[in-house]
Parts: sequence; C-alpha cells; structure tokens
Amino acid sequence: MISRTREMLIEKGLFLTAIFSIIIILLIVLFIFREAIPIFQDYGFIHFIFGWEWAPSDGEYGVFTMIVGSLCITFLSLAIAVPFSFLCAIFMAEIAPQFMRRILKPVIETLAAIPSVVYGFFGLIVLVPLVRTHIGGTGFGILTASLILAIMIMPTIISVSEDAIKSVPLEYKEASLALGATHWQTIRYVIVPAAIPGIITSIILAMGRAIGETLAVIMVAGNVAQIPSSILDPVRALTSNIALEMGYATGLHYSALFGTAVILFIVIMILLVIANYFHYKKKIVVGGGYL
Repeated sequence: MISRTREMLIEKGLFLTAIFSIIIILLIVLFIFREAIPIFQDYGFIHFIFGWEWAPSDGEYGVFTMIVGSLCITFLSLAIAVPFSFLCAIFMAEIAPQFMRRILKPVIETLAAIPSVVYGFFGLIVLVPLVRTHIGGTGFGILTASLILAIMIMPTIISVSEDAIKSVPLEYKEASLALGATHWQTIRYVIVPAAIPGIITSIILAMGRAIGETLAVIMVAGNVAQIPSSILDPVRALTSNIALEMGYATGLHYSALFGTAVILFIVIMILLVIANYFHYKKKIVVGGGYL
C-alpha cells in the first residue's frame, strides 16, 4: 500500500513537472509574439521577412539577409561536422579498442562542455588569421563561423550516433557475421542502416544547436547584413542581430528584434519538421516492427 502510494505520488509529480514545463514554454512564446506584434502591424509581416535592408535609423527592418546568413552558416557547419562525427561514432562504437574508448569519450564530453565564448575566442585568435592568410577574404565570414560551429556540434552528433549504433540488437550483427559477412560489411549494410533514425536525430539536435548559437557567431561571422556571394563573405545571423542591438533598441526597433526572434522560431520549426519527416521516412521495418 505504501509503495503504491509512493508510486502514485511520483507519477503525479512527474506529470505536474511536465505540465509546468509546457506552460513555461507557452508563456515564453506568447511573450515573444506579443512584443513582436507592433512591427508586424506597422511594417508588414511579408515585408519584414523578405526585406533586404536592415537600417533601424532609417526605418528599414528587413531580415531576409539574416535568414540567408543563418541558413548558410548552419548548413555549411553541418556539411563539415556530419561526415567526421559519423565516422568517429562508428569507430568508437564498433572498431576502437576499449582503452581508446575510455580516452575518447571524456575528450568528446569535454568539448561539449566548453563555453561558446571560448570557441569564439579561439576562432577570433586562430581561425580568422588562418583563413585570411591561406584562403582569402578578411577572415570574418561564413567559413570561419561554420568551422567553429562544426567543432561545437560534433560532440552532440558523435554521442547520440554512437548510442544509436550501440542500441542496434546484437542479434543483427551475429546473424550477419554468421552468414559470412565481414565486420566492415556488417557495419555498412546492417548496423548503420538500422541506426539511421538515431543518427538523423543527432543531426536534428546539432542543427538546433548550430542555428541557435549566438556568441561564437558574433565573434567571427563579421556581422554584415548582406546576401553572401561566397563562403568568405561576412554575414549577420538572426541570433547575432538580437544580441547586438537589444541593449539600446527602443520603440519599433525593439519590437523588430522580437520579430527577429519570431522569424528565428519559425525557421527552426520548419527545419525541425523537415528533418523529422526524413527521420520517420528513414525508419527501417525489420521483422514487422520499426527500429
């Protein structure tokens, strides 16, 4: 009886915690949308999204250039990070000896724990001069920001992908080896396809981290509101725009920054919906069930 009561209290407590979390998120979203209403009413929602000019002193509040900048940085960072992270996860889960796993795991977890300002400082001191000297441009731009973000999101992709690979039932591996497949063939044709949903989940989480990163991007992206013509051009991300100008914004400018947050929220939701669609499309049917 006591154990049953305790179990019920724990269950109700977890339920209330979940409801409370949902309410907090809804309140935050409602606050952001409420503060953004004036800019949408006075400037126009479509004009705000597709306007190319951001000049608050002249009454121009177009964020299209910053949407493009955010997407360029995010997708280039994913293009750099995903292959390396994927191969590292396979190595750690299936190939690396135990002593090497004990070394690599803490190192990767340490990378995830480093503050973004440290990454930004590293990019500012090391990567910016490196890109400027050996590749071209000013060093402040999409490439440098993407390299920093790639380093920052790799621990997420590696950890979640490794767990997905390890969660594949051992019977699949044993059956493949019993049929005469080599270890590499088993990894390529059995383990990795079965772990694809988890790997896509890791990419979704990394994408959310990349598009929402602020401080490191501010320090190395150049913060110029323009449509880039190459990966060496400086850009301004949506998050950077909010952080740079919120301290002194007033009136319609203040509302425009909340409008930028709304657009960022919408962009993230669209990307997550697309990513989750492919996540569920890639689930593999094995033995009449989903992995």
